[in-house]
Amino acid sequence: MITTRKAQDRGHANYGWLNTHHTFSFANYYDPKHMGFRALRVINEDRVISEAGFGVHGHRDMEIITYVLEGALEHKDSIGNGSVIQPGDVQRMSAGRGILHSEFNHSHTQPVHFLQIWLLPDTKGQAPSYQQQNFGLAKEPGRLQLVAAKDGRDGALTVRQDVNLYVAVINKGDRLWHTLEPQRYAWLQVARGAITFNGLTLNTSDGAAISEETNLAITATEDAEILLFDLA
Repeated sequence: MITTRKAQDRGHANYGWLNTHHTFSFANYYDPKHMGFRALRVINEDRVISEAGFGVHGHRDMEIITYVLEGALEHKDSIGNGSVIQPGDVQRMSAGRGILHSEFNHSHTQPVHFLQIWLLPDTKGQAPSYQQQNFGLAKEPGRLQLVAAKDGRDGALTVRQDVNLYVAVINKGDRLWHTLEPQRYAWLQVARGAITFNGLTLNTSDGAAISEETNLAITATEDAEILLFDLA
């Protein structure tokens, strides 16, 4: 079974400095039919204007993944990390029993466009931690690349949840396949471009919840970038 979540049906808020769309209920957007999918709790598509950002604020017991599509986002946190997240990078912050952080766009002219993803952890109250890595996704188009997993295998980031997160940059006409093991679920998010997926058409910012399926077939109908969550 595949249930699509169209871009235009998401929650939306524009605060001037931040233009954000919520795939699932978040902040002032509440929809009891869209509270998350399995351990996937948040997919926010954020655009932050130049010289603006999120001031210092706290989280706990959440696995937070940041994926930048355009621009650059500076990160600082209370456990001593400071970095700049750019396209090709994947950042993972395990909030654990508590972390403070800020995210800021220091460009004088360019906005930053990114996805913020939250996963519910399988264990609460652990020490906060941080990872960031550049996967060079644009250099190897046409394949699903594992960027986060519970066991951190194959160079992926480590998350405290039974999820395998794959990302792919796909050229028009490329075809990808993924097999779901029994009792596994998936969420497919189109970051940009357009694809067909098991006979359905998904465009920029569309998503799809997948259950009781085994074989996933993806074809790029234009150049695209996708995220695939393989979930318990």
